[in-house]
Amino acid sequence: MNFNNGENKMNLLEMKHVKKSFGNLQVLRDISLEVKDGEIVSIIGPSGSGKSTLLRCATLLETMDSGTLKYEDIIVAENDPNGKSAYADKKTIRKVSSVFGLVFQQFNLFPHWNVMQNVTDAVINVQKKSKADAEKIGMELLEKMGLSDKANYYPFQLSGGQQQRVAIARALALNPKVLFFDEPTSALDPELTGEVLKVIKSLKDLKIAMVIVTHEMSFARDISDKVIFMADGVIVEQGSAEEVFNSENERMQTFLGRYKDIL
Repeated sequence: MNFNNGENKMNLLEMKHVKKSFGNLQVLRDISLEVKDGEIVSIIGPSGSGKSTLLRCATLLETMDSGTLKYEDIIVAENDPNGKSAYADKKTIRKVSSVFGLVFQQFNLFPHWNVMQNVTDAVINVQKKSKADAEKIGMELLEKMGLSDKANYYPFQLSGGQQQRVAIARALALNPKVLFFDEPTSALDPELTGEVLKVIKSLKDLKIAMVIVTHEMSFARDISDKVIFMADGVIVEQGSAEEVFNSENERMQTFLGRYKDIL
């Protein structure tokens, strides 16, 4: 499914003039972006450019210093009279948290729970579905991940690639409208990286939006409706994969130079 004809799709996520510092280090300098319903967006750039911090702000794991964050028609944060981000109340935050899912670099599975328990816990305890209904959802997702025979395994019994696929199934179990990936293959060796990237590509048929922070350039080029190139806390280039990867911007060309053998 191709979502390039996104002009008539609504904005699922809007971030406007986002700034974030840690002490004296300004990580996000003035970031504005939009993600449309069903759109696949890859965020690329050198280490330290602010990519993961941007994702953490979008998923409420970090608070913005200033700027606006909006999901669909829900304003999550906007500037107060002092120019600082003021966040919505807890009820609104809980509501918007159901819109997105997040897949971490390090899987973040609960080691004392088996695969099915990891996938279904939030479905039971957050969405209040019955155990039977949750496990039906869980098994359908494990089948999609190629892990239907691993439901009773524990994380230590799985490869890194299998653990990451469980983490993806867990994120999908809550039926989010947008799924965020924070460098989902950075903890994997090359063989397992290909395995996980193949699974992520297969999610396109679900028609949900995806925002993927990645160092896998050929993957970003092939899967993305839009690519955002960040450096030094700002967006340097954004557009279609073709536009960004063919950009004559010097900073962009310097970055892509290290990947010239695979592009």
